[in-house]
Amino acid sequence: MAATLLETQTSKRLPFVSLILILSEFCLFFYYNFMLFVIELVRRKRNPNHYSDGFIILTRLLSIMYVFFISKIKIQTFIYKHYLTQEMSIFIFDTFHQSSKLLNTFIAHTETVYSIDYATFDSGQYICSGSQDKTVRVWDIENNKQMQSFNGHSYSVNCVKFSKYYYQNYRFNVICSSSKDNTIRFWDFKRNRQLNLFNEHFRSVYGIEFSPFGGGRYLCSGSDDKTIRLWDVETSKSLHVFNGHERGVWCVDISPLQSNNNYNKTNSIGVIGGNGYTICSGSFDKTIRTWDIETTKELIKFKGHKSGVNSVKYGSNELLNTILSGSDDKSVYLWDNRSGKQTQVFNGHTDYVYTVEYSPFVVNNIEIGCYSNVICSGSMDNTICFWDIRSNKKELSVIKGDNDNDDEEDGILCLKFISLKKRLNTKNNTYALNLCYGSIKGPIYIWG
Repeated sequence: MAATLLETQTSKRLPFVSLILILSEFCLFFYYNFMLFVIELVRRKRNPNHYSDGFIILTRLLSIMYVFFISKIKIQTFIYKHYLTQEMSIFIFDTFHQSSKLLNTFIAHTETVYSIDYATFDSGQYICSGSQDKTVRVWDIENNKQMQSFNGHSYSVNCVKFSKYYYQNYRFNVICSSSKDNTIRFWDFKRNRQLNLFNEHFRSVYGIEFSPFGGGRYLCSGSDDKTIRLWDVETSKSLHVFNGHERGVWCVDISPLQSNNNYNKTNSIGVIGGNGYTICSGSFDKTIRTWDIETTKELIKFKGHKSGVNSVKYGSNELLNTILSGSDDKSVYLWDNRSGKQTQVFNGHTDYVYTVEYSPFVVNNIEIGCYSNVICSGSMDNTICFWDIRSNKKELSVIKGDNDNDDEEDGILCLKFISLKKRLNTKNNTYALNLCYGSIKGPIYIWG
């Protein structure tokens, strides 16, 4: 979905930011010269002819210059991070709502698309997809074509993820896929080969997620065997099995950093840099659970959904302490990650909710007088709903999935926000923020 950057808010704050920069420059300059003046007065009053005074004054001046030079850098860095960078990641929801349309369709899968992911390799932009037709496919977005198809799984492909670790360390363009055939496989789509195979789950493998630490070296997987496993991609070893769910685990996620306690050290199961991170899992037993990677203990059990949990996502930034979930009970829940309590329930879908996402959009919430974050959900009812995270009233907007024949069943089981390259250079602050989603009937759609 093409969306316009929050131009009004940014333009209002930019003069203020510039003023702070100017004032900081002035204050540093003034204080520096004032100190020079004071030192000169003291020097002349005490002993104008003493040789060592010059060296002492020079030393003090260099110390003052160093301190204020560092202070200046810190001030400017703080301003950049807290005023400029934050604004550049905010998009107005109303703009998207008014201008979005279907841009592209990728057709090749013959059955339901369960999962999609997006990545850039060697300046190219790619989507990968996993389907009930047992294939993993790779799509070149810029050239609008399928690049590769892998047929190694013997049953449906439940989840796909691009591997950052393989690219950063070996320059391999790799996709990881999980399947109903009980395996996790790694595919090098540039060299058209299977690279690796994990086969220690003894039932269908559903959700997978790479770690945000260690450059994506670790992989988390949830399975119908009721377990969550943590794998080392480098050594191909299963490091730990998390037990506790009473039925199959459909979805998993790994948190942003929760604490900074010895996070660079190796923990008891051999994970490097995992301390301070947690795993979140959603299950057919209707619960969501969080697990400490450092201690391997279960932390919190979230109860509230009346049916199986299909999708879980950790929040980030100001939403760091939240978890989003979607369920077969047709609802979307927002949870407090610290207490395990439900904070919002979003009802509006008429069928199973299969996927949930925190969106990059904000909406002007009149009730609270400020901008509020927007979440979205995809359902078997063939809609994508957008919700104000601070209000559980009616959805903000609904996208109806493409369906040429209304008599045929369709639905949305996966979605992802992606930032595509601009095709033209523009003078205004317009960014190519798009929404990609997969359907029950097989096509993959991009809105923008």
